[in-house]
Amino acid sequence: MKNEQSPMAEENTTAPAGTVYIVDDDPDIRSSLSRALRVRGYAVESFDSAAGFLESYDGNPHGCLILDQGLPGMTGLELQKYLNQESRALPIIFITGHGGVPESVQAIKGGALDFLEKPFRQSELIERINTALESAERLMQVENQSRDARSKLERLTPREREIAGYMLANPGDLSSKGIARALDISPRTVDHHRARILEKLQIGSVAELIDLARRLNNPPVASREV
Repeated sequence: MKNEQSPMAEENTTAPAGTVYIVDDDPDIRSSLSRALRVRGYAVESFDSAAGFLESYDGNPHGCLILDQGLPGMTGLELQKYLNQESRALPIIFITGHGGVPESVQAIKGGALDFLEKPFRQSELIERINTALESAERLMQVENQSRDARSKLERLTPREREIAGYMLANPGDLSSKGIARALDISPRTVDHHRARILEKLQIGSVAELIDLARRLNNPPVASREV
């Protein structure tokens, strides 16, 4: 950190929204990073161990994690693996004083945005933090869209889910007669349910239904109803 040519306090204090979590067992690193980031307007929380971070972290994805690889107890890579297993998406920037190629490769494969060796330029870290927070914002938007889409799809009855699932799987055969033949129901029933599907999902076309389904990992699955 000492080789930074210009102090961060002289930089623009406008910072992206989101919390920067610092996990490093070196109190000097935590203190200097926290102070420098807060001067620039970042919201910062710092911890001396992975356990301390996990005890406090509420799962909010709107942020990023500056993570020391060489932590005592649970290492940085182990914390990254745990967060991945728990599906708690949080962009990670690793910092280390003794990291090697295997560790950096493992970190990047685990989804880390970068792996910086100490000493590093503060401006370089700021650039990575901004990228991480922008990534977190996109992830949060995608999650909100998925949650909204899932909520809408849960309003459908089993029959409506069956018809919606068929339309998604067979975009080239969307006529009422074609759907009726495939599902062994009447075209009038198809028309009734299709209108209800569009109404409940607050959409106006099958194209919008396809877009809605793309926001989910699992689009509607047909469940045959007698």
